[in-house]
Amino acid sequence: MSLWPRSLFGRVAAILLAGLTAAYALSFWSVMRERADLAESMMLAYVGRDVVSSVAMLDRLPAAERVAWLRKLQRPNYRFTLDETPSRQRADAVGIAQTLAANLNAELGPGRVLGVGVEDPSRTVFSLRLADGTPLTLHLMTPRKMVSTTTALLLALQLAMVGGCVWWGVRLATRPLSDLASAATRLGDDPQAAELPEQGPAEVRRAIAAFNTMQRRIAAHLAERLQILAAVSHDLQTPITRMRVRTDLMPDEALRDKLQADLLDMQHLVEEGLAYARTAHAALEQMQSVDLQALLDGLVCDYRDAARQVELLGPSNITLSTRPQALKRIVMNLVDNALKFAGEAQVVVSQSDSALFIDVLDQGPGMPDNQLLAVLQPFYRVEASRNRDTGGSGLGLAIAHRLSGALGATLSLHNRPRGGLQARLALPRQG
Repeated sequence: MSLWPRSLFGRVAAILLAGLTAAYALSFWSVMRERADLAESMMLAYVGRDVVSSVAMLDRLPAAERVAWLRKLQRPNYRFTLDETPSRQRADAVGIAQTLAANLNAELGPGRVLGVGVEDPSRTVFSLRLADGTPLTLHLMTPRKMVSTTTALLLALQLAMVGGCVWWGVRLATRPLSDLASAATRLGDDPQAAELPEQGPAEVRRAIAAFNTMQRRIAAHLAERLQILAAVSHDLQTPITRMRVRTDLMPDEALRDKLQADLLDMQHLVEEGLAYARTAHAALEQMQSVDLQALLDGLVCDYRDAARQVELLGPSNITLSTRPQALKRIVMNLVDNALKFAGEAQVVVSQSDSALFIDVLDQGPGMPDNQLLAVLQPFYRVEASRNRDTGGSGLGLAIAHRLSGALGATLSLHNRPRGGLQARLALPRQG
């Protein structure tokens, strides 16, 4: 799994935060190094002078009074003891300690500084000798280069403030783009949705204005298409009716039946074309809270009253917020498709934590796997695997697929292992 963010918001925020953190770390490292250099130069300048003065004072004091003066000569960063510490020259005792030792040796005279050692990472010892040969040890606290707890907390707080500002700034800049992407996704299901407010940076405002203009044009085009189809459908009804009346007067019964069947197919095709055009406006139906079991049970009872073999299986007491007319039309189209090619259908309701599933099952011939998606397109028919005499217009599944988008659902087709077709409508749970 890649750590690089996929969203524009995440990428811009990561780049800005990484750059600011790197610049902040470099600045902090520069300040810490300058502070360490300053501390070393001050220790060499002042500590060395104070130590020389203290040693000179101890040289002039009587041996019996020296112990009492050790506490008075103690400083926050060093102290003296009248004992002999073995010289422990080590690699980590070089640097400032060796420089200080050389300065003390030059000020006190040859033979007064016997060696330099390290007690622990924060303490250096100097083995000295007084003028009368008494051993004297200087315990020096070396300058700390570590960051204190308070400083670390302040640094963390500053980084958190920088991160918060980066998050807020990037979100302010990219949120209009996210809203634009959501509106583009919603456009296919609801061309009549409210236009986006033109806000954000100038470039984003121009993109939103262009999108709103495109949405208005698409909505006008769909309304014009629906109006044309409705007019054509209405105008065709009259000649089709006249032709059916005239065929009733034909003496040839076989020819009359064929012509009437063709006229009936024409009428069904016109009605289904009009129904498909109306699916573009399915999102205009108001969302309602419905009892899913009651809605499906009423639909199944209508089929049974017409002597069709349709069965409903699944749990009851399921409440769903949806567009009931669109949902009912989807299930009807799926059931009609199953009845057309199998003679019977099962409507099975199931659920998971995130979705509700309505499966329409049949025991028909199924269809090739490579055409399960193609049959959801308008006017596509699989005559090779379905009954050639009942192929239909190729709009039933296309209408169901188009309406499922208006519900925020997904429609998929699957061949059943033991034969037949499974049409699954997955409805997302609300809230």
